[in-house]
Amino acid sequence: MDPRINYLLLCNTMLGNFIAGTSSRIFGISLPTVANALDTDIAGVSWALISFSLSNLGFVLIFSRIGDMFGREKLYSVGFGIFAVGSLLCGLSQNILQLVQFRMLQGMGAAMTQSVGRALAAEAVPDDQGSKVQGLMTTAFHTGFLLGPTIGGLIIDYIHWRVIFFFLVPLATLSGILAFINRNRSIHLVKRQPIDYLGSALLVATSTSLVLLLNPRIREALGPEISLLTYVGFPIFFLAFLTRELKASSPIINLHLFKIRLFTFSCITLLIVSFTHGLQGFLLPFYLQEVLHLSPTFMGILFMSAPIFTVTLAPISGHVADRIGPRIPATAGLIMMFSSILVGTLLRPNSHWALPALMLAFGGLGNGLFNAPNHGAIMGSVPKVDRGFANGTIQVCFNLGHMMGISFATFLMTTIYQYYTGQSGGATTDDPQAFVSSLNYTFRIALIIITLALGTSLMRGQKREEAAMDKDSLEKTKT
Repeated sequence: MDPRINYLLLCNTMLGNFIAGTSSRIFGISLPTVANALDTDIAGVSWALISFSLSNLGFVLIFSRIGDMFGREKLYSVGFGIFAVGSLLCGLSQNILQLVQFRMLQGMGAAMTQSVGRALAAEAVPDDQGSKVQGLMTTAFHTGFLLGPTIGGLIIDYIHWRVIFFFLVPLATLSGILAFINRNRSIHLVKRQPIDYLGSALLVATSTSLVLLLNPRIREALGPEISLLTYVGFPIFFLAFLTRELKASSPIINLHLFKIRLFTFSCITLLIVSFTHGLQGFLLPFYLQEVLHLSPTFMGILFMSAPIFTVTLAPISGHVADRIGPRIPATAGLIMMFSSILVGTLLRPNSHWALPALMLAFGGLGNGLFNAPNHGAIMGSVPKVDRGFANGTIQVCFNLGHMMGISFATFLMTTIYQYYTGQSGGATTDDPQAFVSSLNYTFRIALIIITLALGTSLMRGQKREEAAMDKDSLEKTKT
């Protein structure tokens, strides 16, 4: 065993990523069942996903800074405690409003763990194994992706949808206990500084107004006055956020780091990829269960096709990225993602289940090639003192992109479905042909968006020349 590696810390961060992957997929596959059980539609249940992402987004950078200053292991342990409580309350929800509220609590706990998880993993190994350990983290996450759908499908078919939340409680409790045991072994690199709570609040306000802009049904429910405030509020909140972060002594987002080319384009690429993942992952379960009439258990088996490839390829792509840089393996992954969405444009009301399985398989190949090099580039391109921030930035890009993708999918599906049917209201599977035609059109738009990610990936540079940057060289970028 390598004495330079903190194996307990590494194993626990991988367990945390496994829980994150499991919880994401186990809930995603239950969306149609939950919508029916709580008497809501595709737009209503989307807020159970969006509320989690909004909460995560609002707290993740605050917690990444708190972890840097007060100890990442301690925060990691507390985060899993809150996540366990949130999961228990989600399982006890009696209506969609309660579920949305408890998902926000669950998202806050997840923000604590995810804001420091990859930084702790990087801290557990030598610097020359940075992308390799990010590959292991990706493998752990997608192992959860692999098992989550099958577990969720079996629970829904043979027990009850509420148990998908109860299942997460003992896993989160175990990880919290392990983090508590290891709490004094992590490295602390940052002096205690003021936390930019105002900047975080402005980030949440900006994100919320953007989500509302992309969700016409919510704007209609809020009334014309609130809708007008949303249009006006987004640019105001966004400009206020940028101004605040440029002037703050301890900003929640260090905008000066975006002068680093590798860091900037890797973050932009991740944001776009997360957007398409959110769109695709939200819509596909409704097609499989409500149009093709597949059982949740069989859906879970289909969803296994993606993480099998991801789990296999992630460590390899991380190792390759350590040797030749992130651009080539990450861009190859994006080509696979493009192929996945392309298959989505070919879905029909009577398609064989093998076609969406192929779509998922291409997506798994893409994730396996893309995630480890891209995350390794983000973590490795900044000074060690800012790794907590870089870890938080990964989560912000993921959650913001995911949330925008879900909102955009809801907006497109509603608009196009209304065009095809001439009916008001959200998209439903009452008219399968109109639903699938709307789905195809939405995936065509997603093809254009993922093409932008190909461009930003190629623009990031070939090697991690900034990775060895120290604190003094970072200060030069601020002048």
